[in-house]
Amino acid sequence: MADIFDKKPIAAFGEMAETGARPYYRTAAPDAIMAGCNDYLGLATDPRVVEAAAAALARHGTSCSGSRILNGTLPLHEELEAALADFLGCEAALVTTTGFQANLAVGALLGPGDASFSDMANHASLVDGVLLGQGSRHRYRHGDLDHLERLLAAADPDAGKLVITDGLFSMEGDLCPLPGLRELADRYGARLVVDGAHDIGLLGACGRGVAEHFGAMDAVDLFTGTFSKCFGSLGGLLAGPAGIVEYLRYTARPVLFSAAMSPASAAAALASLEIIRTEPARRERVFDHAERLHNGLRALGFSTGPSVTPVVPVHVGHAVPCLRMWQALHDAGVYTNAVVAPAVPRGRALIRVTPQATHTEEQITRILDAFAACGRRLGLVPERAEHDWTPVALARPKLTP
Repeated sequence: MADIFDKKPIAAFGEMAETGARPYYRTAAPDAIMAGCNDYLGLATDPRVVEAAAAALARHGTSCSGSRILNGTLPLHEELEAALADFLGCEAALVTTTGFQANLAVGALLGPGDASFSDMANHASLVDGVLLGQGSRHRYRHGDLDHLERLLAAADPDAGKLVITDGLFSMEGDLCPLPGLRELADRYGARLVVDGAHDIGLLGACGRGVAEHFGAMDAVDLFTGTFSKCFGSLGGLLAGPAGIVEYLRYTARPVLFSAAMSPASAAAALASLEIIRTEPARRERVFDHAERLHNGLRALGFSTGPSVTPVVPVHVGHAVPCLRMWQALHDAGVYTNAVVAPAVPRGRALIRVTPQATHTEEQITRILDAFAACGRRLGLVPERAEHDWTPVALARPKLTP
């Protein structure tokens, strides 16, 4: 008889044993430079955000102690939803306990006769959201509009169709081809869902994300997102037409059967939204740091691939040298993210670096110096950078709307 607990370790366990590196579930040393954090705008420690969270904690306590549909809705939730809908130019918004749950809620849109079309590089939460739904499931090659069109053309013309994509892809740092996705969605009668987890708050003149970056706020039928990145808090969002948001309120199991977003998290997200609205220079500073990192790393001989954003992926290739590089950087006082399979395909391991608005110029210099020293010692880049390289052109926010 099989024992369900008799599981084989994931491949990374063996690779970690080979290298001695332990990059996961680690705490960063107090004096390390945090170069692997998603708090792009540095708002998690902003005094105004902390003060708003503390005030909500004092007034409402630590928890709503129930789901939104029953006893868990506070005026804070409703105020945040109204502010988000206005910010994104949508009729309505819904906040959830986590960003993961916001994407799981998308599954409620997929019935037995429907069809979903997902980018192969989508976040795991979108993948799981599709699995929670019904109907036929199709995956198109990352950013490949031709492949997506072939899948759409071959689908049942009478099926309800949902195209699903990340806005900014969190590992490679590239953007979805939003204008092309909208064109195909219109041609084949599909709706378009865009997860703005890493781009809402960061991209666009007003921080509205990838849709604003492309000058196409109307291109997205339903936004999803999280407060755990640019908003320096915790929670998720869905924003779109009032009718579909109301439908999700009453049918999406991750919403119905989860305790509500905590008062402190809701208040922190609301305070952060106001800072995002009024302090665009924060986004500009993040891009200044990112541009320096991209170009400094490329000058050393590293590749940052197709990224045009503050997600700076340093491509290594195989997991073992990637883990060794992570450990060397860690020992040098720079905390980064080692990304190996299954987060990326095998053979495409990378070190993920993300600057924050609160980093100093000296800290960016220290990050680059650490990459230079560690990369040369491990043979990942030459002792002397004698090669041609192309400066990266970032998707900078145009700060005049």
